[in-house]
Amino acid sequence: MIEQLVKVACEAQAKETIAARQLVIGIGDDTAVWCNDARVELAAVDSFIQNVHFTLAETSWKDLGWKALAASLSDIAAMGGVPKYALVSLALPGDTEAKDVTDLYQGMIELGQQFDVIIVGGDTSSSPLINISTTVLGSTKGQNLHILTRSAAEPGDKIAVTGYLGAAAAGLKMLGKHLIFDPETSACLRKAFLHPKPRIAKGQLLVEQGVKTAIDISDGLISDLSHILKASQLSARIEVGRVPIHPAVKANFGDEATELALSGGEDYELLFTASSQIVDRVNTKTSLPITVIGDIIADKIGEITLIDKDQKPYILKKTGWNHFGPR
Repeated sequence: MIEQLVKVACEAQAKETIAARQLVIGIGDDTAVWCNDARVELAAVDSFIQNVHFTLAETSWKDLGWKALAASLSDIAAMGGVPKYALVSLALPGDTEAKDVTDLYQGMIELGQQFDVIIVGGDTSSSPLINISTTVLGSTKGQNLHILTRSAAEPGDKIAVTGYLGAAAAGLKMLGKHLIFDPETSACLRKAFLHPKPRIAKGQLLVEQGVKTAIDISDGLISDLSHILKASQLSARIEVGRVPIHPAVKANFGDEATELALSGGEDYELLFTASSQIVDRVNTKTSLPITVIGDIIADKIGEITLIDKDQKPYILKKTGWNHFGPR
């Protein structure tokens, strides 16, 4: 029953995209089959587990589908790649309604269509709790064989981020604690948490302008920066006052706004390092805010020094998402 619902839902996907024309066999066989275009191939997978990554009290099935796919798309963005195909594995309780499954896929399909991504297969099984696993396959853009990695940062690089931070974590807090704001703020924070927009084009722009190191901000700015530092065997200095906090968060969360921006996570903005010249070049090629927040330095590996506006140490209570801790 569920397999048929999935097949029907996915048949509504666009047929005239590049990915669709290269697809030989989609949903309905043991594997999907497509033509390889001789580029560097990329693959990313993410799991969304009920009561660990989400609750149905905070999200609709359609929003859940959107966000589950967004997480894997953002990983492709962090490599500067072009997403093409998605595989979806579902484990669902036996009493799941047919409409819920349809809504889940509708959310994924709506997001996928924005990036010409087609769902080409997956698996379904029974489970006491909802478990959604999305795998996105992609490649480098055009004839460019370069990708963004975590391990190519260099001493003297500037640390920069796209967009604004903290809104997704603020949205989670708003929904979880039933906080009341004005309608515009509520809609903004809800969208940031439930409908994140992966920075696919911006990842490709970073590659084109010569950036070598990047990561998407999923676990939290500080936590994700630490991944770059450990992979590159370097350390960093961050000026907390320069971190671009989302205006709605700054206006409504007081002193907590900085913590949400530094450690909240799930903004899916891109954190990258590059020379001042390259960062300036990126800035001239996009209308999206690009903010320099610190420097890569050669010191104790993985160490992050946080400095406030008075050049004094800033103490952060929580660095980011713990994959094996409580929600």
